Amino acid sequence: MSQNTTPPTTNGPAGTDPQAAARAATNEAAGTSVEASRSTGADILDWPQWIDGERVDSVSGQWRDVTNPALRDSVIARVPASTVDDVERVVGAARRAFGGWAAQHFTRRARPLALIADDIEAETEEFARLTALDTGNAIRTQARPEVASLVSLFRYFSGVAGESKGTTLPAGDDQLQYTRREPLGVVAAILPWNSPLMIAGFKIPAALAAGNTVILKAADDAPLTILKLAEVCNRHLPAGVLNALTGRGAVIGDALAKHPGVDKVSFTGSTEVGRGVAAQAGERLAHMSMELGGKNPSIVFPDAVDDQLVDQLLLASRFARQGQSCTAGSRLFIHREVYDEVLSELVPRLGAMKVGDPLEEASDMGAVINAKQHAGITGYLDEGRSMGGLETLLGGSAPTEGELTRGFYHVPTVFGGGRNDFRLAREEIFGPVLMAIPFDTREEVIEMANDTHFGLAAYVFSHDLDRALDTAHSLQAGWVQVNQGGGQVVGQTYGGYKQSGMGREVSLEGMLEGFTQTKQINVKLRPSSTRS
Repeated sequence: MSQNTTPPTTNGPAGTDPQAAARAATNEAAGTSVEASRSTGADILDWPQWIDGERVDSVSGQWRDVTNPALRDSVIARVPASTVDDVERVVGAARRAFGGWAAQHFTRRARPLALIADDIEAETEEFARLTALDTGNAIRTQARPEVASLVSLFRYFSGVAGESKGTTLPAGDDQLQYTRREPLGVVAAILPWNSPLMIAGFKIPAALAAGNTVILKAADDAPLTILKLAEVCNRHLPAGVLNALTGRGAVIGDALAKHPGVDKVSFTGSTEVGRGVAAQAGERLAHMSMELGGKNPSIVFPDAVDDQLVDQLLLASRFARQGQSCTAGSRLFIHREVYDEVLSELVPRLGAMKVGDPLEEASDMGAVINAKQHAGITGYLDEGRSMGGLETLLGGSAPTEGELTRGFYHVPTVFGGGRNDFRLAREEIFGPVLMAIPFDTREEVIEMANDTHFGLAAYVFSHDLDRALDTAHSLQAGWVQVNQGGGQVVGQTYGGYKQSGMGREVSLEGMLEGFTQTKQINVKLRPSSTRS
C-alpha cells in the first residue's frame, strides 16, 4: 500500500491564467507529484484515492489524466487507475469499519455529518472553483449552488439521523413485538460527471446517518471534487467509513456491482449504463437504487403567460448546466394559442446567455464534459437542421471560430415546429437543445408527455389550479414542478418512474427505504404470576 503524505509542491507561479489559478487554489487537497502539462505548461498534481482513512495510489501503480472541458487536451491532474485489486482492498476496509460505525448512537453519527457540512461551507469557493475546472459547469450559475446544496444535504441528514427507528406493535400483555431499522452494510455509490457533488450529497449523508459505510466510485471524467469531498469527510469519520476510488466504470464500477461484500449499489447515470449495473447487482440480489435518464416535458397552457414564465422556463431548460441534467425540460409543449408569443420571448433570452470559461463570473453557461459528448450533441444538431418541417430558431451548430473552439462548447439551440415522434424529442441528448412542440388540448399534451420510456421530471405551467394539478397528477413522472423550473429542496423525495430509475433519495423516506432494512422481533413474555 502506498500512502502519499508529503505536502504537494508546485513548479512555478500560477500566473494570470484563471485555470492555473484554480489549480493552485486546490493544491492542498491534492496529492504530491507534480509535472508540467503537455498542452499548457501548467502544474499537474496527483490526487490519490481514499481507502481506510488514507490517501493511497492504485495497487497497479498506474495513473489516469484528468482534463479540463474548457480547454481541449489540457491535463489538469492525474488520479489512480484503480483495478479489481483496489476494489478488494476498499471493500475489506469498508466491511471492517461497518460494525463499529453501525453500533454508534445516532448522535455519534449525526455530529460528524454536521462538522463535514461546516467544513464544506467554509471551503465553498475552493469546492466551487474545482467543480468549474473539473466538470465545465459555470461557477456562478452552477458550481456555487451545487456546493450549497451539498452543505444543506449533510445538515439535513445530520438532523434526521435519529429517525432511523422502528415501531412497537400492540400484541397483548404476553408479547413484545417491535421492529428495528438496521443499516444495509457497505454501500457502493457510483456517481455521474454532470453534478458529482450534488449527487454525492444525495447518497453519502443518508447512507452514513443510517449507519452504513460508503465506497464512492468517482466519475471517470470528473473525479477531483469527489476526492476533495472524501478528504473533508475523512477529517471527521473513522477510518474506512467513507472511501473513494477512481478508475474506469467498466473495471471498478463493474467489480463493485458484482462484489459479494457490497450490500447495496446506488447508481446515478444514463439509463443505458444503469441497465448493465442493475443486471450485475441483480444477479446476486443485492439492494440497489437507480437514478437514470430523462426526456422531460415542460407544458405551457395559455393562461400561464406572465412576466415570470420565461424565467422559469429558462430554469427548467437546464441550459445553465449545458443541458447536462437528467431533469432538463427538453421537450417544450406550448399551447398553439400562445406558441409564437412564448417563443418570441424565450428564444432571445436563451440566445443572450453568455457561454464561456466556467471560471469566469460573467459566464452563464460553461463547457460540455468531453469530446465524445460534444460530438454526440453535434450529431443531433446536424440531424435537426436537416429535418424537413423543423425550424432552427436558435443555434443549431457548434461554434466554429473564436474562443469557444478552444474547449468543448455548445451554444443554446431551439428547434421549433417539432413532433413528439422525432428522434430528437425521444432520446436524451444531454446538451443545450430544446424541442418546441405545439399542442391543442390538455388530453393531447398529456398523451404526448407520457409517450416516452422515461419518467423522471415534468413541468406544468398554468394558473388554473384545477387544470395544473389534474395535469400534474396525470403525468407519469416521479418529480413534477408546477409554475416553476427549479424547486428541488432537501427533504423532498426524488426519483423516477419507468426507465428513469427505481428507488428514492434526498428525503427521510429515501433514507429509510434506500439505506435501511426492517427486522421484526417477537418476544414471548411470562405472566407476572408465573415468575418466582
